Amino acid sequence: MQSELSGILEHVDRIQSLDLSEVEPTSHVVALENVMRPDEPRPSLPRERALEPAPDPYEGAFRVPSPNA
Repeated sequence: MQSELSGILEHVDRIQSLDLSEVEPTSHVVALENVMRPDEPRPSLPRERALEPAPDPYEGAFRVPSPNA
């Protein structure tokens, strides 16, 4: 582990010796593009249909156990 740490520290020293004053800061090394579909509204599942598989629905919502139960 000592040799690995030494290698890491040597690499950090090499990076610190570089003149990066003209380099613009980035968060990613490649340009990112939004690859998701457009956010367009569309009809959702009816509440009754969504609650069909629920074991114990209550007043139109899913009932979950209390964390203290």
